[in-house]
Amino acid sequence: MAPQGGAAGSGQATTWLQDLRSTLAQFVSTEERLGISAALVALALGIAVFLAPRLVSRATAELRTRVLAHPRVPDAVTDAAWLFPATVVVRTLQLAVFVGAALSLLLLWGYTGLAADLTELLAVAVPNAAKLGATVALFAGALVGTNVLEEKLDSYATASDNINAHQQGIVFRVLQLVVLLAVGMAALTVWQVRIGGLLVGAGFLGIVVGMAARQTLGSLIAGFVLMFSRPFELGDWVEIDDAEGIVTDITIINTRLSNADGETVVFPNDRVTNAKITNRTKRNRLRLRLDVGIDYEADIERAESVAEEALSDLKFVEGVPKPQVMPTTFGDSAIGLQLRFWITNPSAPRRAQAKAEVFRSVKLAFDREGIKIPYPQRELLAREEADGFQLREDRRSQPVETSVSED
Repeated sequence: MAPQGGAAGSGQATTWLQDLRSTLAQFVSTEERLGISAALVALALGIAVFLAPRLVSRATAELRTRVLAHPRVPDAVTDAAWLFPATVVVRTLQLAVFVGAALSLLLLWGYTGLAADLTELLAVAVPNAAKLGATVALFAGALVGTNVLEEKLDSYATASDNINAHQQGIVFRVLQLVVLLAVGMAALTVWQVRIGGLLVGAGFLGIVVGMAARQTLGSLIAGFVLMFSRPFELGDWVEIDDAEGIVTDITIINTRLSNADGETVVFPNDRVTNAKITNRTKRNRLRLRLDVGIDYEADIERAESVAEEALSDLKFVEGVPKPQVMPTTFGDSAIGLQLRFWITNPSAPRRAQAKAEVFRSVKLAFDREGIKIPYPQRELLAREEADGFQLREDRRSQPVETSVSED
């Protein structure tokens, strides 16, 4: 395709040169040629220096006032005024005018061979320059398009609760990748590159990479599943399997937690989607439990009342819902009571502080009211038919019997 186009362009250029040469051939005298040369130079200078800048300036002003200033044009397009370089357009027009004047002068003064060589060079260079300009315009348009997409996505995320910052970032990256792929395909088409072979090779390469990186691709797909299912967000306090911590980062490959010990725990997303997830901050409150034992001789109702009173007016314990104290077990040494209370803005440090506060308050209240928290103890009983327990006397207090054998 490219050689045929080049040959056609060269043939058209040769025809144009012949027509121009035949037109200028009628001016044979040196005086006429000098006059025409001066007129061509003056005309070229007038167009290049005076007319071209004014035309481009007026066109640019019309573009900004009638197109870019329109309220329906996104701000990202208006801010990209550098994509319309008036200076480059003016210099291009000036170069075209001077090249045309130079070709005319060469033909006028009989330098036909040099003019033909220059024309053939332009026949090859101009189409390539046009392709280059189209490629630059495509990628510049892709840049503006991605900015417009980002602006629209930000507006949608601000006005809607259906998308968070993590989802917004992933959606924007996917859209950006789609736009760049489309522009790349268009640029290859402009340069007349056959993309069928590239697509076949890319498909084969995709199969090979997919077989070699199945786990990574599984994590990638699981990342999109997490994005839309939203079991947790950045800053949530969660438990995944046996690890708990604050969600610090969610990528399309893995999820990172920061636990109370300052460690970072990294989970592949495919493991996260298959794991048991407990989100302790989803409802912005959490119920805690603390077990305490009282003596079997104690009054259970009184102990419950004392414990409930001890749970009131604490810094970290919420009054609503009301804390509860419930008997739960008959232990070996004590009757078990379970203290149930709520905290807000749950986190690992806040949970530890709330339990420590409840522990101190209940211990002081039981000590003040004389309610005993017993130690582990055992009661030993003997069967009645065995006459109970019998204590052996001290052997030292018993007489020692001796026997003397007679020979």
